[in-house]
This record gives sequence, structure tokens and C-alpha cells, in this order.
Amino acid sequence: MSKSTNGAGKLWGGRFQERTAASVEAFTASIQYDSRLYKYDIAGSQAHARMLARQGLITEAECEAITSGLTEIEGEIERGDFVFKTELEDIHMNIEKALADKIGAAGERLHTARSRNDQVALDIRLYLRAETGHFQNLLLELRRSLVRLARKYQHTIMPGYTHMQRAQPVLVAHHLLAYYEMFGRDRARLADGLKRINVLPLGAAALAGTGLPIDRHYVAEQLGFPVVSANSMDSVADRDFVIEFLSTAAMIQLHLSRLSEELVLWASEEFSFIRLADSFCTGSSIMPQKKNPDIPELIRGKTGRVTGNLMALLTLMKGLPMTYNRDLQEDKEPLFDTIDTVGPSLGIMTELLAHLEFQQERLAQATVGGYMTATDLADYLVRQNIPFRQAHAIVGRTVAYGLAQGRELHEMSLDDLRQFSDKISDDVFAVLSASGSVNSRVSAGGTAGKTVAAALELAERELNL
Repeated sequence: MSKSTNGAGKLWGGRFQERTAASVEAFTASIQYDSRLYKYDIAGSQAHARMLARQGLITEAECEAITSGLTEIEGEIERGDFVFKTELEDIHMNIEKALADKIGAAGERLHTARSRNDQVALDIRLYLRAETGHFQNLLLELRRSLVRLARKYQHTIMPGYTHMQRAQPVLVAHHLLAYYEMFGRDRARLADGLKRINVLPLGAAALAGTGLPIDRHYVAEQLGFPVVSANSMDSVADRDFVIEFLSTAAMIQLHLSRLSEELVLWASEEFSFIRLADSFCTGSSIMPQKKNPDIPELIRGKTGRVTGNLMALLTLMKGLPMTYNRDLQEDKEPLFDTIDTVGPSLGIMTELLAHLEFQQERLAQATVGGYMTATDLADYLVRQNIPFRQAHAIVGRTVAYGLAQGRELHEMSLDDLRQFSDKISDDVFAVLSASGSVNSRVSAGGTAGKTVAAALELAERELNL
């Protein structure tokens, strides 16, 4: 028979006559991962105690003992002196029991007018509010790194791709600013999600509210929440805000993965567009010549687990009836793992970009092949009053001729080009160079030098660079 402890010895054990099986304690405990919520649990408890005293539900002396005792416990946890006990299940019970042991009966009054159901909802919201701010700062630094790199290579031209085939020349800065926009949307999503995180659930108690004369708005003011939740059942059942955060985090990691994929390609011998600093690469245990782009590869690989964490929580929530169910204990590990994955990924990508170099000579070579100015020739013909579909066909035949002759468009003579249209004149060669192509893209959001310069200036103003 397995070892066990007396169920009646639990803080919730009044109606239980049998001992709790040790196997049940091990299976149901969450303290091994929710201990990270300690500072938020303590902050919430201190605000709750001050409210209880203000409402006359505990004395001022009891409130002082509670808040001081909780501060001492916080210090013990931070110093590593606090012993977390599996039999006490979670961070809430561990702290409450330690408080009662420390200050006596006053500690047993702390749980007046609240439940672990609204308590854990509060802890997660406080935690996510802090992590949202942290992620916003990480994204800010990543965007600054992208803009600095874009400014450094403002005038460098590279091939732009569709279907992984060379398509049209673009500025390196324009390409990097595409990621600046992506991560900007991520930051905006975090800011918007914060509105739904920043709602006080405490006071909902187990599910129906409380008959005791509490003041939820006072607690909200103490903890910096602009609003209190409107429905007690929803307050303890809601994990939408966690799902929304995980969705945004998955999008961030997805964007990091797309950038990582390009870095892996660009660093290969086949592309040789960039040089990654040695300090951000590793070697092979058997092949001495290897320099492996492990950081972007790992970021790309970690995207699967972040997406999986989002799917895990969506699946967890899909069949839950109102209100609190123990299933909700399973929300924390996917959340914590996502935060522990996306945060470091953002940080190390910012560092990597600060040391990245574009190989300008190689990029220049890459922009002269692949008939990347074919669309520019079609646009030229449109300006000669040829319908675009006819111009497209003309240029298609011109490219086929070039392929047969082994010559790029800019390598053909005027006579060669005029075989396909007598509308072509000497001025055509201005649009057949990579620089001419880039600078012709003057539409809003295009890759023309002036347009990109304006976008860079705007980004630098936004980032206070």
C-alpha cells in the first residue's frame, strides 16, 4: 500500500475522512511548475488583505501581520530558502500554509471571500500582464536591430523571390523592413490583447461571487487593473486571454521562423548572401570545414512546440462546461513553455542580427541574372501604349530568345530587342539594370530608393533611433 497523508490535514480537508493517496498527490500537484507565480500570488494576497481590513472583515493588525508575513515569504522564496511541498498541491496552498505557520490564526483569515478559482485567474493575469510588457520590449529591440541593419545596407540591391525563384531586384533595406512590419503587427497584437488580460477576476470566488461585503474596485485599484470582470462564472472559467496570448506568441515565433529560414538559405554556399558571425554558429564533430547556422535552425525548430502549445490549450478548452474544472490546471505548462521559448528566441535573434553582414559583391552578382528586369521591360512597353497582356507576351518571347542565346536582357543589343517590338528605343536600357528597376518602383510601399529612405526615417522616428 502506498504511503499517504491525512486528507483531513489539508487546508480543504474538513469533509474528508480518508487519507489522500500519495499517488494522487503526485498526480494532481502543480507546484513543480506554478511556483513561478509566487510574486503575483503574494501581490494579489496582499491587496486582498488590505481590502478585507478596509471592509472590516479582518483587523488592521491582522492585515499588517498578513502583508508583512507574505513579504517575508517572498524573500525566502527569492533566496531559495522556502521549501515547496508537493502535498500542498500548488503555489496558493504552499504560501497560505507557510503564512499560517508563521503568523498563526491571522493567516487563516486571508482566504476570506475568495477561492483558488479566482485566485489562480488573478495570478495568471498578473503574470501575463508582466510578460506581455516583456515581450513588447523584446520586439522593440528586435525591430531596432532590423532598422539599424537596414540603414547600414540602405543602398544595397539583392534579388527578390517568388516561389523561391529570382523575381525582381529589391533593396536589402526593403526586405528587412518587411520583417519590421511583421514584428510591428505582433507588438500591436500584444497591446490589444493586454486590454483583455488587464481585467480583475478576484471577487468572483468559486463561481458565484460572495455574500461578504468586499470592494472589488479597491482591489483593482491596488493592483492596477482598469476594470473588474462583469460575470463571476466567466471570471473563473475564462482562459480566452491565455489562448490569445499563445496565438500572438505563435505568430511571433512563426515570423522568427520565416526570418530564420531565409538566414539559413542566405548563409549557405549556394547563396552566400550573408556572413553569420562565428560566435553565433557551431561546427561539425566530423567535418572540419563546416560552419552551421544553428541559432536560426533552432528558432525554426522551436516554432513547432510553440504552435503545439496553442493547439494544446485550444483542445483543452473546447469541451469544458462552466465554470472551473481541474482540467484548467493544464493551462500553465503550455503557457510557461511558450514564454520560455519565444522570449529567448527574440533575444538571440536581436543579437545575431547585430553581428550579421551582407556580402555585397555576391549580391551584386546575383542581381544580374535570372531575367529579373523582365517586368520592367513589360512596363516600358505599356508606356509605349502596348496593352499589358501583349507586352507580357512580347517579353516572354524575348526571354525565350535570351535563354536560347545565353544572354540576359541587358546583354542584348537594341536590334536584338527590336525583333520583338519596334516600339523599343535606346532608352530601354535604363530600365534593364537592377538599379533602374529598383528605382522605378515608386508606388507607395515599393522598393524605390526614395520610398525606402522615407520608410527608414519613419521607422527610426517610431523607435527613437
